[in-house]
Amino acid sequence: MNREFLSMTKQELQSRGIEQPDFVYVTGDAYVDHPSFGHAVISRVLEAHGYTVGILAQPDWRVTESVMALGRPRLGFLVTSGNMDSMVNHYSVSKKRRQKDAYTPGGEMGKRPDYAAVVYCNLIRQAYRDVPIIVGGIEASLRRLAHYDYWSDSLKRSVLMDCGADLISYGMGERSIVEIADALNAGMSVKDITFVEGTCYRTKQLENVYDFELLPSYEELCRDKTNYAKSFYIQYCNTDPFAGHRLVEPYGNVYVVQNPAAKPLSTQEMDDIYGLPFCRTYHPSYEAAGGIPAIEEVKFSLVSNRGCFGGCNFCALTFHQGRIIQTRSHESILAEAEEMTQDKDFKGYIHDVGGPTANFRHPSCKKQLTRGVCKDRQCLFPKPCRNLRVDHSDYVELLRKLRSLPRVKKVFIRSGIRFDYLMADRSDLFFRELVRYHISGQLKVAPEHVSDRVLDMMGKPRHEVYRSFTEAYRRMNDSCHMNQFLVPYLMSSHPGCSMKEAVELACYLRDLHYMPEQVQDFYPTPSTISTCMYYTGLDPRTMQPVYVEKNPHYKAMQRALIQYRKPNNYALVEEALRVAGRQDLIGYGPQCLIRPRQNESGRYSPGKGNADRSKAGGYSAGRGNTGKNTARKKKTIRNIHKKKQ
Repeated sequence: MNREFLSMTKQELQSRGIEQPDFVYVTGDAYVDHPSFGHAVISRVLEAHGYTVGILAQPDWRVTESVMALGRPRLGFLVTSGNMDSMVNHYSVSKKRRQKDAYTPGGEMGKRPDYAAVVYCNLIRQAYRDVPIIVGGIEASLRRLAHYDYWSDSLKRSVLMDCGADLISYGMGERSIVEIADALNAGMSVKDITFVEGTCYRTKQLENVYDFELLPSYEELCRDKTNYAKSFYIQYCNTDPFAGHRLVEPYGNVYVVQNPAAKPLSTQEMDDIYGLPFCRTYHPSYEAAGGIPAIEEVKFSLVSNRGCFGGCNFCALTFHQGRIIQTRSHESILAEAEEMTQDKDFKGYIHDVGGPTANFRHPSCKKQLTRGVCKDRQCLFPKPCRNLRVDHSDYVELLRKLRSLPRVKKVFIRSGIRFDYLMADRSDLFFRELVRYHISGQLKVAPEHVSDRVLDMMGKPRHEVYRSFTEAYRRMNDSCHMNQFLVPYLMSSHPGCSMKEAVELACYLRDLHYMPEQVQDFYPTPSTISTCMYYTGLDPRTMQPVYVEKNPHYKAMQRALIQYRKPNNYALVEEALRVAGRQDLIGYGPQCLIRPRQNESGRYSPGKGNADRSKAGGYSAGRGNTGKNTARKKKTIRNIHKKKQ
């Protein structure tokens, strides 16, 4: 199969005999021709349908001429901020500027603007006033209607109102982009392309918009957060391609219309996409700068599915990939794996086989591919639905085939494993093979918290399910004569989590004798239920009030409690325990999280003095030898006195 990178310069276009490309694709990421990168997938899909595409990667947003480098496209510009929302890419949850950008040559930060989708589109509109612009990707997809923007702490309009684009292609986009391209190629005005599923457009007339649900206007949303909570939940309930309604959001005398989502891809369609002639690496022009760091995470990994019916409230997958699972065939995945093993850098290890959730290989129930997902219930929350199909047999068969390939030493699973789905399986076949063959010493899972109150706000199973899983995991390791560990992902400051629940989590970690190396503070990204809670203080599912911690100092205390043994967290942990009224956890007993600090007289007194925290005895919980250490120090002092005598 002939594999060539798409053209990035006019010279490259001309060398292929292309005087004017059909589309110019502007992306905030460097050009990586790999199926894990959205710009590569969309470009290759268009190419497979006979269209020519030029890639304009990371143009200088301060110079209008930068978007003119490939000339005016015949049909239109395609725009994306990249594989990540540009604001998440640029800033940590504490709104501090990140130092590295994994999607830029050499990891250099600063090659794309904040709110990149809006900036790029407006730049193009300055250069070409009448050229069609279609904006897509994660940033535009999740900002397609009015949304809370954490970084400006404000309610922003639909990205379509601010960026000057004609259409948003939301979701994964393969279906909608071909339909848009065919309509433009047939001579249709972009203003008349209002019928494509998986798109949003602007209009001043509602006479031709049919079968829609009218949302509150942007002015109403700004006036009352309750309106936003109600509007958001209507959107959430209409993300399904089969059951979702068309939605209209008014902005004065302009309306943003969201068409129903595009239908899920069939297995054959998924296979066709992943079988396109990707070069599977970054463009060679980036080699001198050190390449693109992001490729290392996916170079030897395999995507086996899309979508997720897990329904975590802090995850935007419902709005982007949807809840209906779409899978590739074994033959398609094996063909990609065999090609991967021929790479000169392949060392025998397939790093991952999965997707948003690794152990989902079919829709959660049979009706979803004809009637869609349920609007008023989840597949796994609060308990697995009685109609849920729990079956890992297809995944086990796929993993066995991959393990048997020549040159493959080990097949790991690093995508998320839904432990509640695993526990619902009456067969332990997958569990056993997971433990025996697919873990590299430790399995990462995401219980997120231990408080059932917080877990309910997260849309996660109750803590008892995770407890049962940890015990089953221990037993399975014993039966397989393995000694592998669990690494739980935990989240601080999620809506519903007060200092009381944060202390409860710290006590659980104390009893577990475990301190996580990393903690995720809740990050309010656009278009999640949890972000709606954060902004409004309401659970949009019930419209009941939710406690939300927004004070940065109190958020820091919650985070510190999860890592209470770290010496530099001492002051925050002590303050958090006092705020929670849990001074009983400051002391020398086995249940205490921290010791008292030493005052100026040399005595230990909770909350007094400013002695060095390391001299204050550090953190007794989980070490279990405080008495032995004290006795050892006294014995050493006695020996010193004897020598002096």
